[in-house]
Amino acid sequence: MTQNQNNNSRLIVISGPSGVGKSTICKQIVEKTGAWLSVSATTRLIGEGELDGREYIFLTREKFDARLKNGEFLEHAEVFGNLYGTPWPEVKQALDRNRIVLLEIDVQGALAAKKIYTDAVLIFILPPRHGDLKERIENRGRGEDDATANKRLGHASNETAQARQHYDHMVTNDKLDHAVEEIIQIINAKTGE
Repeated sequence: MTQNQNNNSRLIVISGPSGVGKSTICKQIVEKTGAWLSVSATTRLIGEGELDGREYIFLTREKFDARLKNGEFLEHAEVFGNLYGTPWPEVKQALDRNRIVLLEIDVQGALAAKKIYTDAVLIFILPPRHGDLKERIENRGRGEDDATANKRLGHASNETAQARQHYDHMVTNDKLDHAVEEIIQIINAKTGE
């Protein structure tokens, strides 16, 4: 895997703690800009209301390991006992077609992707208040137990500290429309539009 040299394409990474609104933000950016959103693969169980191939590509651990062995992930990580990865062939194809590519991945994955695509733009989404995350996580309907939800909350502080060191932009999701517009402005500035 090598960095794409095409000036019209751009890899934009959106990260943030669980429950901060990354998925909603990414969907709106896609609607407003025509960017291509990569669908990550995971070994976690499918959540209530989720569809395979829409929120995630849900794989068994064996299938994930086989794809990993074949070099089919741009980045991968184990988070809360589940594997996550960004399918490389689809991302490369979109970049080769001069697309703006959005990756909605965690900090660990973002830093791994940045090593391959050094011009990737890393954007971290912050909640207006840390207490908002607990309520959002509890209301998502993914069937997680309290221990997992609490791990996610504890992980949020560590992710934020790492992001402050390594990310290009920090955007607070206090009002969805404002956060989306701020990210679109960042993307436009990076792509020269």
